[in-house]
Amino acid sequence: MFASSAGIITILCIQVTVKQSFQTAWNRILASLLGLGIGVCLFSLMGYTPIAILLFILLFLPLAVRFGIQEGFVNSMVVLMHLYSSKRIDGMLLLNEVALLVIGVGVALLVNLYMPSLDKELKGMQAKVEKLFSKILREFCYYLRHGESDWDGKELIETTGVLETAIRLASRDVGNRLGRRNDSYYEYFVMRQKQFELLERMMPIVSSLDNQVAESHRIADFLERISHSVHPGNTAYRFIDQLRVMQEEIKEADLPRTREEFETRASLFYLLREIESYLFIKHELGKNRDEKAQVAKS
Repeated sequence: MFASSAGIITILCIQVTVKQSFQTAWNRILASLLGLGIGVCLFSLMGYTPIAILLFILLFLPLAVRFGIQEGFVNSMVVLMHLYSSKRIDGMLLLNEVALLVIGVGVALLVNLYMPSLDKELKGMQAKVEKLFSKILREFCYYLRHGESDWDGKELIETTGVLETAIRLASRDVGNRLGRRNDSYYEYFVMRQKQFELLERMMPIVSSLDNQVAESHRIADFLERISHSVHPGNTAYRFIDQLRVMQEEIKEADLPRTREEFETRASLFYLLREIESYLFIKHELGKNRDEKAQVAKS
């Protein structure tokens, strides 16, 4: 009876991710049972009249919002209209409504359980982001060495779009994994997004350094080494140690002789702090993953 309604319930319960589908299915079942209970009471007291349906809506919506199951309103109305059109309430009809819910929700969950793996797409985006980061860092190196560049900065614009798409896709991937969470891709792309914000902040600093000093070339060499090591592995701690040594050596160098040299030296120190923050973000991610791995083994 009302077999087509099971298909409607199935369509309503299918979501983008497995976790969303389970949450939606649970909310719709609770909402439908709540609606069934309210409907039985109202129709028993007031009969099968439009006023009873109006009162149902007035009673159901505040309760659904209170319990956070308002997305099941349509399912509840489907159940209610079955009772209204049947003009009767008995055990067989109530059992039929429960069966429609179980079948509709069950089929939706089975459909959602088969979600294609996103690993291939995420690995491709990971490689693309790393390639773009390397290119941006190499352009910084060139400018620090030569004081000029014909780079148009298109990689900065491209990186923004790739990271937004990757984070959205990684979030879907997390939602499609049941049981133990595996959000390594999501954490990775969020980490890269934070690093990219620092690269954008470095850009005006680098472009303002048209006065060439020895320290500019040292930092350029350092950035070039970093550009060759943009990968998922955690090697940031090595560069952090090298950076701090370089900071101390620059501090001990001869004082600037002119105002231009002083301003350049100050900008370089600021650039080094931004590079340190860039490396520290990657180092923190690697440290957190190591801690999670130790917890998993224990």
